[in-house]
Amino acid sequence: MTNKRNTVIYTGISSDLQKRIYEHKHKLLGGFTKRYNVDKLVYYEVFDDINDAIEREKQIKAGSRKKKIQLIKSINPDFIDLYNNL
Repeated sequence: MTNKRNTVIYTGISSDLQKRIYEHKHKLLGGFTKRYNVDKLVYYEVFDDINDAIEREKQIKAGSRKKKIQLIKSINPDFIDLYNNL
C-alpha cells in the first residue's frame, strides 16, 4: 500500500484483504497507515497457506525501497489503486 503521492510504502498481511483495505481507507485503524495516510492498494499477492504468506511478507519487508517499487511496477506501473478490482 502507499499514499496518494506514492511516497510511503507499507507492507502487511491479512486474511480478509478487502475488509483490511476498507479499514485503512476509512482510517478505522490507528498506527502507521493512519499517520501517513496510506490508503491506496498498489500490489498484493494471494496465498493458500498463512505460513507462506508470512514468509513472503518478511521477504518483502526486508527488501529495499527500490526493490519494493520494482515489484509494484512489475504489475502496476502507474500505481493505480487496485482496491475496486478485488
